[in-house]
Amino acid sequence: MLGVKRLTWEWRFDQPPEKIWPIFSDTARFNEAAGLPSYQVREIPQANGNILRLASAKVGGVLFEWDDRPYEWVQNRNFSQTRIFRNGPLKTFGPIFELRRDGGGTVATYSLLARPGGIVGWLLLRLGFLEKGGRMIKALIKSATAHLAGDQAPLFEYAPPRLPQGAAERVAATVTEIEKTIYGHGLAARLGDFLLHAQEVDLAHMRPLKLGRDWGVEPRFVVELCFEATRAGLLKLSWDLLCPRCRGAKSSTSTLDQLPNQAHCPSCNIVFDANFSKNVELSFRPSPTVRDLSSGEFCLSGPHTTPHVVVQQILEPGEERGLAATLAPGPYRLRTLAPGGEVDVEFPGDGFPTFIVEDDRISLGGPAPPETLHLVNRSGREIAFVIESRAWVAEALTAHRATTMQAFRDLLPEQALRPAEHVEIDNVTLMFTDLASSTSLYERVGDGQAYRLVRDHFDFLADAVRRNNGAIVKTIGDAVMAAFSEPADAVRTALDIQGQVTRFNANHGGEAITIKIGLHGGACIAVTMNERLDYFGSTVNIAARLQGQSQGGDVVLSERLSADPAVSALLGDRPVTTEIAQLKGIARAVTFRRLLGDGRVTKGGAAK
Repeated sequence: MLGVKRLTWEWRFDQPPEKIWPIFSDTARFNEAAGLPSYQVREIPQANGNILRLASAKVGGVLFEWDDRPYEWVQNRNFSQTRIFRNGPLKTFGPIFELRRDGGGTVATYSLLARPGGIVGWLLLRLGFLEKGGRMIKALIKSATAHLAGDQAPLFEYAPPRLPQGAAERVAATVTEIEKTIYGHGLAARLGDFLLHAQEVDLAHMRPLKLGRDWGVEPRFVVELCFEATRAGLLKLSWDLLCPRCRGAKSSTSTLDQLPNQAHCPSCNIVFDANFSKNVELSFRPSPTVRDLSSGEFCLSGPHTTPHVVVQQILEPGEERGLAATLAPGPYRLRTLAPGGEVDVEFPGDGFPTFIVEDDRISLGGPAPPETLHLVNRSGREIAFVIESRAWVAEALTAHRATTMQAFRDLLPEQALRPAEHVEIDNVTLMFTDLASSTSLYERVGDGQAYRLVRDHFDFLADAVRRNNGAIVKTIGDAVMAAFSEPADAVRTALDIQGQVTRFNANHGGEAITIKIGLHGGACIAVTMNERLDYFGSTVNIAARLQGQSQGGDVVLSERLSADPAVSALLGDRPVTTEIAQLKGIARAVTFRRLLGDGRVTKGGAAK
């Protein structure tokens, strides 16, 4: 009488599984649209190394508690979860969702399984508890079908909760002001509508790079818009220190000077350092005066919560499991959900290696057959196996990327590290510029005109730097130091500057300036100097010294920078010379490339 009850529904879609999966694997969005309440979660380490996630929520004034078991899934194929209740009418409850390719379309099945905890639970199920859930699911499926067919713009029909008094009016007024700035990009009204009407799952952790992709616009435009909206009071920013294993935010602060140097992840049981390039992400959420979001989770661990995880499976001690799975070629990391080892894999696309866990060690076995995975648990405890893509950072606005954008420095200058603190950056590209023969320029045109010319040249440089996703760190006399998160952006900026100098001179009455440029990239540390973010280390010194090797009108870049694949592709057949120089303060001679815009070859360099 008290066995598991299961109801199953089936639908067919014209789209392939890859189009259906992102919609239905977003379980938090699904739950919120269904009107389910958010819930709180406590993570409790267990003696065997696993983590108990104890969830709780009030329903009808009664507090329910349950073990929120991890989801299991294979990307584009299936997911399932079981909640084990500690009180209430049900003992267990959970969904099973499966996708099956059907020609060019997909057959989807959705099941709800429930086990009663006693006679009250049995009566609840007999009276149609699962059927009621099924009607809700059918309504959401109908809405998603209309969205996929292009008949409905939002994914799910959703009525946001009551807004704070005057929120719509504040948003409208602020949108108008934002569009008057260079950072609105015609997108401010779209952002305002998004803040007022989007689901909470879209707003609690807004990622500008993802928004840019979803909106089909230049990512830089959305990032700049979010910076301006933060300054204007529409958004609140958050510096999130992410665990390098599970990618969860383990510490969040509103100001950079409050970001801790270390954090502890209870899920992975590790202590880790802050690294601007790897695990410090900048995210946004609405100001409470615009939209007051609820606290808690709509779904803690569904597949869409960690979309970089392509496979997650729970195996009992001694269990082996074969799975049908289609993984794209690329870089992957094999790890466990609980504390343990990890192994990086470069998957060529055929024969994924067998994933073996033995105690706290992960090893690789022979390749599984094509389109399959082979998982082996040789430990004495339950293990959650995780296979994740290492390309996850593509949609993360890392602190390094954010702080090397001109809009960040223009709009949020108060965001800086604590004095005497520093954080590591794996790779930054620095560009130094200076005016050639500036002393003779001052003598020739006079100090006043020279000053105006120098200020205009700073604006000229800042525009080129901003358009190419960089930021001016500081000016030193006539010189400029700029930083870029991507090497190709830095070199593209330098080439743009030298390509536009003639036009700049023509616009200033023909009074010629000549610009010297040097670039280098590598590891360094970020620090706060003169109340602004700055950089320190040998990478900075070499970039500055290479600018000194420039003769004006050319671009000098280190051999290391020129070897970057994206930079090499950018240079193409441009005339280049290779030179070696002993730079001041640098122990070893440095090899560099000199790019010549007009095909000249200078003395001391061999044409390449």
